[in-house]
Amino acid sequence: MTSYGRFEDRIRRSLCEWDAAGLRRRLKAPSGIDLASNDYLGLATHPLLKERMAEAVLREGCGSTGSRLLRGERACFADVERRFANFKRAESALYFGSGYAANLSVLSTFMERIDAVFSDEYNHASLIDGMRLSHARRIKFPHCDVDRVARLLREAPKGIQKFLVTESLFSMDGDFAPLVEYAGLCRETDTVLIVDEAHAVGVYGARGSGIVEEAGVDDAVFVTINTAGKALGVAGAFVAGPDWAIDYLIQRARPFIFSTAPPPPIAAALDAGITVVEQEPERRQRLMKHSRLLRALLLEAGINIGRSNSQIIPIVLGGNDRACKMAAELQQEGFDVRAIRPPSVPPGTARLRVSVNAGLDEPTLRRFAQSVIRCTPCSPAYS
Repeated sequence: MTSYGRFEDRIRRSLCEWDAAGLRRRLKAPSGIDLASNDYLGLATHPLLKERMAEAVLREGCGSTGSRLLRGERACFADVERRFANFKRAESALYFGSGYAANLSVLSTFMERIDAVFSDEYNHASLIDGMRLSHARRIKFPHCDVDRVARLLREAPKGIQKFLVTESLFSMDGDFAPLVEYAGLCRETDTVLIVDEAHAVGVYGARGSGIVEEAGVDDAVFVTINTAGKALGVAGAFVAGPDWAIDYLIQRARPFIFSTAPPPPIAAALDAGITVVEQEPERRQRLMKHSRLLRALLLEAGINIGRSNSQIIPIVLGGNDRACKMAAELQQEGFDVRAIRPPSVPPGTARLRVSVNAGLDEPTLRRFAQSVIRCTPCSPAYS
């Protein structure tokens, strides 16, 4: 076996340091009642999605065999992209193998070194990495601070192209971006607004297309990035926007050009997922009802859930060890919850990230809330 000497020592030192700080992560398969996944509507195991995907495997095979600009293109990709564009009320859409690849593509392709991009401090790592790859000047602003954003946009040098990038529903805090205010500011200052709808698509809006729809700002948003592995129940992500923008991504987005296309059967499952979102609104309604109940139960008990107003409910604990210990205790009681620690969240804000889903019921949520209260560090039962 090859020995890498000093290099191996360096890596092992880092692993030991992460252990000591309570930051080392380990893979753990699902077990217990799901309060950790992003399968908000329960579509990952929906019979229609499974049936359509299985049929497509027999029809299309398993692999795409190449990038979509080579032999990997299929009619099923174009069909589901057209359908998703209609779902988002956009001119076009382009499908990517992951949300990470979609965000890297959008931000590294449209932005140039001479541009300025204004980014919420809590934006997802994929958004941050895309901005870095663009080499545009990045200006980070305090989380959802409309006044600061207004000042920054108005004081930016004349003549530069400005971008404002935000999630619509923030993945670790469960709160919403002020999209109406951002839309007005972007119109006023000639700023391009890009919105990541990863945790909102399929859940919010009268048709379930996301918070851009719910806020009524479709005409102010340049493109949206819409993950399909969360509420839509499958995998990958759609970028939706003007025809010319989607064409530009096909020509220039390196993660799209140089990646093997996703397995074609995924398109059939995605199409079925959109159908379920459109035809079974009761799933969204049930999710909202469950989320309101759990937030109310935790708030009533004095549990710190930050500014959450969604199906994502952080239980903010502060210390890394405290979060890991509480997660382990709740897992012992049959609830699958996970500790979230830096760098996923700021130092000193380690938490449990609770994700409500439509498949839960009220007795389970009440039992979970009681377990949280019993395990919370400020509780007499916690030791």
